[in-house]
Amino acid sequence: MDFPGLVTAAGKPWHYLDSGATAQKPHAVLDATDRAMGADYATVHRGVYARSAEMTLAFEAARRTIAGFIGGQEDELVFTRGATEAINLVAATWGVENLRAGDRILLSVLEHHSNIVPWQLLRDRTGVAIDVCPLTPDGQIDLDAAERMLTPQHKLVAFAHVSNVLGSVLDARRAADLAHGVGAKFLLDGCQAVPRMTVDVAALDCDFYAFSAHKLYGPTGIGALWARKDILAAMPPYQGGGSMIDRVTFERTTYAPAPQRFEAGTPAIVEAIAFAAAVDYVSAIGLNVIEQHEHALVARLRDALRGMNDVTLFGPDHSAGIVSFAMDGVHPHDLGTILDEENVAIRAGHHCAQPLMDHLGVPATARASFGLYSDDSDIDALLRGIERTRRIFG
Repeated sequence: MDFPGLVTAAGKPWHYLDSGATAQKPHAVLDATDRAMGADYATVHRGVYARSAEMTLAFEAARRTIAGFIGGQEDELVFTRGATEAINLVAATWGVENLRAGDRILLSVLEHHSNIVPWQLLRDRTGVAIDVCPLTPDGQIDLDAAERMLTPQHKLVAFAHVSNVLGSVLDARRAADLAHGVGAKFLLDGCQAVPRMTVDVAALDCDFYAFSAHKLYGPTGIGALWARKDILAAMPPYQGGGSMIDRVTFERTTYAPAPQRFEAGTPAIVEAIAFAAAVDYVSAIGLNVIEQHEHALVARLRDALRGMNDVTLFGPDHSAGIVSFAMDGVHPHDLGTILDEENVAIRAGHHCAQPLMDHLGVPATARASFGLYSDDSDIDALLRGIERTRRIFG
């Protein structure tokens, strides 16, 4: 088995349906981590000895691989601790530098907290206003409403490329055109998109793209911010310290060019190399293959749940790898606990999207999210667990 995490301690299949939270890791990523942490390990960018130079080449090659994966260039990609830090970086640098009281930001109802709270912090600091785009009845960002809402006062539109709760896929190019039509910059939260579909930042015409490694079958603790080269070059530093400087005196400091300017301190060397290994793994399989596979699983599960009169489905039928639902009279946490006894792992809760839960009129949902390793046996086990839950709750 290429994913050692998909078995229980007793050696039985573990039906892992929580890839939207974090994906299991293939041997290729585990092996890359082991080599980089062990036999190949050294610091980067500083050492004059051979292994440090070799590790530096590997680290920067990882940046090149990951940038190319989304259609970008290596000098446009900043390594961060994850997508959350990537969005915070934009808010704390570009946002502080460019937004003032009277300016506006447009978000949507379905955003993850990581694409809400940083902008609220910026609002509290600068006085910028936040508007919220509604959803269509089937749970997609309503771009017709966005078109009506946008004004020249809007300086940023920040949307999820794929909803982490509903799996709804944004028409990102139209959203970019609407944002740019009023002179606003456009940011995409790509966490749920990059593991599931081909992403080309040039074709999408976005200005910022944030994503994480761990949802893409890579390690935790690392992600990336892609930004247009001219925007990145004009952004002030995010944190101060080693690696991000050109020259330091007690009178003044000059800074390294982007992306190094935003990577203070010793970077996540091992994680970056494993991140690239995950990208190579996914690329070898083919994102089109993964997308079709997950769409087929979503269709089967939604069809099965639609036939249960005590189950409410959320989101569009054509969702990307994610199915959220609720059972009448059963809290999602109770469902998740019973399913765990059946070796089925789902997510149960508000999924860091409390405004969306308020919109849906529920405190929480149950969420099954697929990965490239998911198959019909996982759906079968989930459906058996739902039937058992139904019997328990009468």
